[in-house]
Amino acid sequence: MFAAQAIDHHDKSELYSELATQLSALLEGERDPIANAANLSALIHEMVPDLNWAGFYFLQSPDELVLGPFQGKVACVRIAVGKGVCGAAVAERRTMLVPDVHEFPGHIACDAASRSELVVPLIRNDVVFGVLDLDSPLPGRFDADDQAGFERLAAILVEASDPIRR
Repeated sequence: MFAAQAIDHHDKSELYSELATQLSALLEGERDPIANAANLSALIHEMVPDLNWAGFYFLQSPDELVLGPFQGKVACVRIAVGKGVCGAAVAERRTMLVPDVHEFPGHIACDAASRSELVVPLIRNDVVFGVLDLDSPLPGRFDADDQAGFERLAAILVEASDPIRR
């Protein structure tokens, strides 16, 4: 049985290094992408401070993301590629770090309490198949260290999981 170990969240380098270690142990021997995404969203929500939502959206078609495993309040179920922060991350094939979602054109407010957002595209064999989405009620919650840390976690998830079959 896996048990998350407390991490000093004041040192971001240590936080993301330890999260990567715990995630690798958590996913060891499990290849199911939905189960792995569910456990990663729970791990993030439990261990990373100042978040109000942590979860996934997966491409249902070339034009639409559909809600996957998450922790937090109920969420938008479908997001068009190119719309909102999640859709922009897919369309632009890059991580989107948004210090204030109210300043992001076309932001989709699933939770009115969210003020900042970080979205990491999930890419396998040069194809985007989903995103890791993180929301915070604090403006400016995410920085370059958070971006690098969550990109590392997303890479571990992609490597540890079989492709999603639709």
